[in-house]
Amino acid sequence: MKTVLASLLIVSTLIFTGCATKPQYVQSADKPITMGLDRRDFEKAAKAAIKDLLESGVMNKNGGGRYVVAMGRVVNDTTQRIDTAMLTKKIRIALLKSGKAIMTTAVAAGGPEDEMTKEVRRLRADDEFKQSTIAKKGTIYAPDMSLSGKIIQRTQKANSKNQLVEYYIQLTMTQLETGLAIWEGETTIGKVGSNDSVTW
Repeated sequence: MKTVLASLLIVSTLIFTGCATKPQYVQSADKPITMGLDRRDFEKAAKAAIKDLLESGVMNKNGGGRYVVAMGRVVNDTTQRIDTAMLTKKIRIALLKSGKAIMTTAVAAGGPEDEMTKEVRRLRADDEFKQSTIAKKGTIYAPDMSLSGKIIQRTQKANSKNQLVEYYIQLTMTQLETGLAIWEGETTIGKVGSNDSVTW
């Protein structure tokens, strides 16, 4: 009886896996793991964005030095629950390594990324702390620029069996003094797979 059940399980598995078209990148030899966005997609988008941003020259500060960049909002307009830091962290690391910019964690869309910058300054009212070791007033750097963006998903039928899913990863660098976008970039990732495939 166990042998019969095992055989039925194997056969049913082969039937279900054999019927569905495996996801594949559009015009690419690489094979994706899923129809949704994965680690390699974020790596690809981050690499393309940082290359375009640095080659544009907008991060070359007059007189030398580095710009201070804050994180703006990155909107997730897809059907997936995405941690957008998977994308932005890679860009931030590359910016720091480039020597063109430094990130602030004291200011960000939705509140500071690291609240300790403000928290340590509250110790000025606590005489249990050696006041000479507490950060002085007027020492926090305001950002020169902010990095924001949006991730958009569009899904449509490719044919009777397959669907096309396209992701548009759009990023903007804004000069905060003027409010002008000094750089914008977009990476498109397309995948084709079975209509039975899910993107989440």
